[in-house]
Amino acid sequence: MTSIFPARSEISFDSRLTTLKSAPAPLLPPGKSWDPALTDKISTLYLHPALEALLHILNLDLPSSHFLVRHMQSSPEHTAMYLHGILHRIEGDMDNARAWYSDVSESEVFARIWGEASEDEKGEVSDVEKKVPPQSKARDFLDGVEGLIKKGAGSREELESESRREVEGVLKFCMDKFGTERREDASKVWVQPSKEISEKGQDMVIGGEGIRQF
Repeated sequence: MTSIFPARSEISFDSRLTTLKSAPAPLLPPGKSWDPALTDKISTLYLHPALEALLHILNLDLPSSHFLVRHMQSSPEHTAMYLHGILHRIEGDMDNARAWYSDVSESEVFARIWGEASEDEKGEVSDVEKKVPPQSKARDFLDGVEGLIKKGAGSREELESESRREVEGVLKFCMDKFGTERREDASKVWVQPSKEISEKGQDMVIGGEGIRQF
């Protein structure tokens, strides 16, 4: 989240990123951030909010990341929408993760990670009641994470590797698209949520839907 402190960060983006890449892969609910002292140090880099949110994810600081992406959860901010799905995936809220992945399944950033869906893949999910991404590799990954959480099934090491590939792939996309220069005012990228997302958020506030209570 944007820091309340005006001081400039004396540490470069590259240095912070190197430190964060030594943290555990963001796969399962962390309980707490990897290094709480990094929260404000990340914020004072004044990055594009999507890129800042990713650094908070690498630090396993889900509240700080979620604060940012909730300001960018509608088109055209597909990258932040994807991050919202990744956050729900890490939290173990798999139905919401699948829905967010589905919403951005045709976006450039999602295709960069999971490829473009084939017509056969689209056909496989056309009659599915709940929203799921058509890309079979993305579906298999989410199913694998859910199996690990609920049944302890599958290889945690392989899922951690895939989680790191996903997050670092989105990170590379954001670095290429947004750059790593300082942005003193990031409010220009905030977007109003769509009607569907506003109603979804309200359900999660008053209806007890999903794991995270806003």
